[in-house]
Amino acid sequence: MKKAGKEIYIIEHALERTRKRGATHGEVKKTLAEGKEVEAKYGRKAKELIFTYNKEWQNRFYPEKKVKVVYTEEKQSIVVITVYVYFGKWGGGNEDNL
Repeated sequence: MKKAGKEIYIIEHALERTRKRGATHGEVKKTLAEGKEVEAKYGRKAKELIFTYNKEWQNRFYPEKKVKVVYTEEKQSIVVITVYVYFGKWGGGNEDNL
């Protein structure tokens, strides 16, 4: 997978967290491409993007889902370190869900 000419690598930890926390591979890619830059710790970078969800997660209905991708940027690659997913309502759902 590439972003702005850089190869994107998703480490195993991030893949596991993506699945366990309720995000998709496509949402991670879209967040990196279109997400808003947000603060991250330890010299890392992060982006987040809100998606329209309108489904149940753990027996509770949520209208939106926020995906936050934490990564580092190397000369020729982007390395995804972890993925956080939040469920709720922020008023910024992206209608092009993946």
